[in-house]
Amino acid sequence: MTQHIDTSDSADPLYVVILAAGKGTRMQSSQAKVLHKIAGRSMLTHVLDTATGLNPSCVAVVVGHQAEEVKKATPADVLWVEQAEQLGTGHAVQMAMAQLPADGQVIVLYGDVPMVSEQTLTYAVESARQGYVGLVTAEFEDPAELGRIIRGKDGAIQSIVEFKDADEAQRTIKEINSGIVAAPAGHLVQWLERIKPNNNQGEYYLTDIIAMAVADGITVEGIKAESAAEVTGVNDRAQLAELERLFQRRQALQLMQQGVTIADPERVDIRGQVTADQDCFLDVNVVLEGSVHLGRGVKVGPGAVVIDSKLGERCQVQAHTVVEGADLGADVSVGPFARIRPGSVLDDGVKVGNFVETKKAHLGAGTKASHLAYLGDTNIGADCNIGAGTITCNYDGINKNHTAIGDNVFVGTNSTLVAPLKIEDDAFIAAGSTVTSKVEPGDLAVGRAKQRNIKGWVRPGQRDKTS
Repeated sequence: MTQHIDTSDSADPLYVVILAAGKGTRMQSSQAKVLHKIAGRSMLTHVLDTATGLNPSCVAVVVGHQAEEVKKATPADVLWVEQAEQLGTGHAVQMAMAQLPADGQVIVLYGDVPMVSEQTLTYAVESARQGYVGLVTAEFEDPAELGRIIRGKDGAIQSIVEFKDADEAQRTIKEINSGIVAAPAGHLVQWLERIKPNNNQGEYYLTDIIAMAVADGITVEGIKAESAAEVTGVNDRAQLAELERLFQRRQALQLMQQGVTIADPERVDIRGQVTADQDCFLDVNVVLEGSVHLGRGVKVGPGAVVIDSKLGERCQVQAHTVVEGADLGADVSVGPFARIRPGSVLDDGVKVGNFVETKKAHLGAGTKASHLAYLGDTNIGADCNIGAGTITCNYDGINKNHTAIGDNVFVGTNSTLVAPLKIEDDAFIAAGSTVTSKVEPGDLAVGRAKQRNIKGWVRPGQRDKTS
């Protein structure tokens, strides 16, 4: 079924075609190749994000293998084109063009080439707008089985030869075809109709349009990518891992340019959008996911994970701590081995120590929970001390209940606070107490069972000896 694309608001429309139909046999995976992830996002999502920066009139994604799974995993406003039988790149683009207008410009991208830059694509599109064919190329030290660029004596691009069809001399060429090409839509449609499967694979090669353009007197302009990494495709898990590291190095460099010190750029993972003020420090094996902001002077310790959170100035996230969905004020210290769960708000100067877990907890300025506590569904005032082993019992088997604690409250070690509960300002909870009712301002709450000392008690291991 052909979908009409409205181009009435665009004098020079651009259409992006992304090829994502392949199975990716060498990935040895039950998952479609384009859904494998780089920095926490699928390769196809990376390509779509870059394509969106070109402000296209329409993005068409050609799918085949696991088409429905690819669609479900890609929440994007795109035109889906199904290629039931994979007959080559030329065939895939032809199917997409059957659903797109034959005006404006078209650029063809690949769902398994996730690191191409918007700048390179912009150059290719501008070439097409001048009536040329913009072909993205790159120099590879080891071109392996990539298609080679064939140039004439004048240096102009004449054609592309696939490795399997190349002779020995052609295989020594280091300039390769990335597969990314931009062209006027009208010309592209005509060339696609003329492609024949005259190759060893019996497929319709998109690369054949280059020789057709030259024969028709259309200039083929080579757009050199800044690096080989930019146009490197993924065929197996080893290449996926290589691109992951390349992508992470690129992101680490961006943070360092913002004034962040990274202990080892090879051992940091950024899986989202991270912004940072000056003089932050990231130790080894730090993982940053989602939307993360690091205020000036933040220090993140080794093995820590920060997800969708905001860290105020001079915050310290100690080793092996997880901070997720949280807002930390200035001079907050969390960890080591703490877990700050979604909905946690820690005001300035809060200290959350080792093996403390918070969830939907608001801790006021200067409050400390230094050891072994669970604080969930609670609002704790300023300058409180939460002793080791304290638990807010927020779940009654059906509902989550709230605990409200005022300012300057002292909660002794091993206290159990059974919600719903209110503890007023300046109250004191004796160690080992189970508190089930309101504590008034300044009161001492003691909720312990009466102690009994049993005389003559015999330890189990000694009982047979005394019988």
